[in-house]
Amino acid sequence: MSRMGVDLAPRNMHGLSLINPVMVASGTFGYGVEYQSLVDIQRLGGICSKGVTVRPRDGNPTPRIAETPSGMLNAIGLQNVGLRRVISEKAPIWDRWRVPVIVNISGESIQEFEELAASLEGVPGVAGLEVNISCPNIRAGGRLFADCTESAAAVTRATRDVTSLPLMVKLSPNVGDIVSIAVAVEEQGADCISLANTLLGMTIDVRTGRPGIANVSAGLSGPAIRPIIVRMVYQVAAAISVPIVGVGGVTCTEDALQYLMAGATAVQVGTANFVNPRVALEIVDGLDAYLDAHGYAHVSEVVGIALPSRRAVPTSGVC
Repeated sequence: MSRMGVDLAPRNMHGLSLINPVMVASGTFGYGVEYQSLVDIQRLGGICSKGVTVRPRDGNPTPRIAETPSGMLNAIGLQNVGLRRVISEKAPIWDRWRVPVIVNISGESIQEFEELAASLEGVPGVAGLEVNISCPNIRAGGRLFADCTESAAAVTRATRDVTSLPLMVKLSPNVGDIVSIAVAVEEQGADCISLANTLLGMTIDVRTGRPGIANVSAGLSGPAIRPIIVRMVYQVAAAISVPIVGVGGVTCTEDALQYLMAGATAVQVGTANFVNPRVALEIVDGLDAYLDAHGYAHVSEVVGIALPSRRAVPTSGVC
């Protein structure tokens, strides 16, 4: 493995090896094929696919995106082509790529998560699953699976029982105790954790006096949420032993380094892709230059150095 290479599932029989720790986040990079003409996708650490559901979805009505200071609100509603077409149309393309594709799966019940995970087991081109537990549980009155340890653990165990694929469980930041939920999903078989999904927010159109998003509430992403998620990564890293992927507001090398130093093994770039489709590769180059400048032999030496057990003193900004 090169000095930038990381493994997000060291306990899993398949492993989840990336050539570098910079991935692109679900919902911001389509299925990967949409960016092939713009970006050398084979240089990415990994691609998290658009969220996949058992059946195709048209998503929420418009307007469903709004800009905010230092961020973006979105309520896309998991628009996607559905499980069957992902397997028949997208996976054969992914199978020809070097870059691993982690399929983000979303279900409204534990049974749907089981169906998604079992159906993707052994599909060529699928390197792992990102289990999006920030989905409404229709059998619990619409509460998110990520809202409590019991439901988060139940989804993780159900998917773990039907697949040997590496499982990355994506947590929600809209909870009171993120650490206990992270511990619960690790105990139930998560190979790594992506932290975190979007924060709930809304916007008002002052011309009409009505919500600016048809769905009323929406997910806030972008630089505005980064300090919150960096804090959560720092807390969770001290409590679990599986890798963490930091997600939220990564726009440059310094942002990525904050997550790594807080304890993340890798990062996902999301909203910034809409501004600059090549930003993830710029961060890859920036991290490589940072290792040179500070005398690190491997990117893993940076991981967690802000934690109490590993204090260090890097000196210069790198954005």
